[in-house]
Amino acid sequence: MKKTLMKLPSSVANHGQLLQIPFSKTSSNAFQNNLTPTTPSLKPFTLAKNATFESVLLAYIRNSRYYTPTTPKPWVIVTAKHESHVQATVICAKWHGLQIRIRSGGHDYEGLSYVSYVPFVILDMFNLRTIHIDVADESAWVESGAIVGELYYEIAKKSKVHGFSAATGPTVGVGGHFSGAGYGVMLRKYGLTVDNIEDAKLVNVNGTILDRKSMGEDLFWAIRGGGGASFGVILSWKIKLLPVPAKVTVFNIGRTLEQGASDVLYRWQHVAPNLPKEVFIRAMPQVLSTSLRNNTLEVSFIGFFLGQSDELLSLINGSLPELGLQKTDCFEMSWVESTVFWDDHPLGTSIDVLLERPRGPDHSMKGKSDYVKEPIPKQDIEYILKELLKMESGWMQWSPYGGRMSEISEWATPFPHRAGNLFMIQYSWSWEEEGIEATNKYLSLSRNFHKIMTPFVSKRPREAFQNYRDLDIGANLDNQTIFNIARVYGSKYFEGNFERLVRVKTEVDPQNFFKHEQSIPPLPQYYLVQWY
Repeated sequence: MKKTLMKLPSSVANHGQLLQIPFSKTSSNAFQNNLTPTTPSLKPFTLAKNATFESVLLAYIRNSRYYTPTTPKPWVIVTAKHESHVQATVICAKWHGLQIRIRSGGHDYEGLSYVSYVPFVILDMFNLRTIHIDVADESAWVESGAIVGELYYEIAKKSKVHGFSAATGPTVGVGGHFSGAGYGVMLRKYGLTVDNIEDAKLVNVNGTILDRKSMGEDLFWAIRGGGGASFGVILSWKIKLLPVPAKVTVFNIGRTLEQGASDVLYRWQHVAPNLPKEVFIRAMPQVLSTSLRNNTLEVSFIGFFLGQSDELLSLINGSLPELGLQKTDCFEMSWVESTVFWDDHPLGTSIDVLLERPRGPDHSMKGKSDYVKEPIPKQDIEYILKELLKMESGWMQWSPYGGRMSEISEWATPFPHRAGNLFMIQYSWSWEEEGIEATNKYLSLSRNFHKIMTPFVSKRPREAFQNYRDLDIGANLDNQTIFNIARVYGSKYFEGNFERLVRVKTEVDPQNFFKHEQSIPPLPQYYLVQWY
């Protein structure tokens, strides 16, 4: 096959990279042949024919629903070991007309980081996981392939009085979590992850590496909550370390329906968003299976306080006495130990668990989200819990807002769900049964319960959280990006910020190379005339 050679950007060429571009693309071999590092130790390719292909593909799939014999597989997986591999992959994939799916932790609820229904390549970021902590500057650079558990661990190694506001699940990948506006139990004190990002490095559609200064404030704004995969490949983030006390306090109290869970939950929604910023109490209604095969429902109230237990007891028993918080329910520990607690490990578990990376999925799941702006009447709380109990499985997480979340403008980042929201709801259904019948059953349960919640949540639009990806609220299919479809899901994720995201996309990626089923589209031609 006749080939021509095309030199990559200087940052790639400096590492001995050459892109060989053929005049035809007949197989996945072409992709590998066109992206060959000269350094022997750097071999970032796994082809479909390789013996290790399945294990590499499976390693960072978190949802079994997207690992079946009929699930489309990539032509090649590029497990980038240097930023030059990312640059070359972007250029080569664009030349060959291949989609890129960018994967860091693989937690995308709808598998969009590793599944496409058109020819595609997975750009796997898990080898790019370097973390540099600068305590003097109270900042850190973290590469997108790191997981948040590794970030927590590295912060704790350098400081006992710093932390960061990110996911309670330590295996969540930094790349998608940060660019989707991730949050953690300190959001009422410090806001979201994106509210504490100071810089970033991104590979754009031309294969060029940009930082905040060179990308400009519009693009920097867009990737902090608008989804980085619509605009480029995020290599790394500079975050602001957040001060925490040497000891924090946590608790986890469960109440069944018979123990007054409805009463406590009703009061919780009035109290939790208005507590001091240092307090975060999540309510988690969930269906529990019993040995007698009769399900029951319990609401767990899981608390975090940037302070010691005596002060917390005084606060909670004065504002939410229905909870019945006792001294014996409270546990004081370091901030990093609290991240282990929030991942539901037994007290005393070593923080080394934060470094563990699961290998492959252990169940199928479906997630959804909602925002609540007005307190739900008590009789409706009882109705919701009883309807959840009928669902046989599933859980909700009610995470309170208020505090810092109400102080930051809805325009500050693409994430608009700020003042006016009492709490966010995450829904989740998981199952281990295999087969399409089981999948359809649980998808139907999730959609039916979501419909039941309609009267109690935000309206026009019914808002949703982008990091809890849900294709039910709208999706572009068959490699199309229809603007009016994108506007439907875009308004739910981003409200009025969708228009600005579209304008940024039009400026930086007008040909829409970086796309997926729920990506930000560029303006179509008939809008461009009016825009200019």
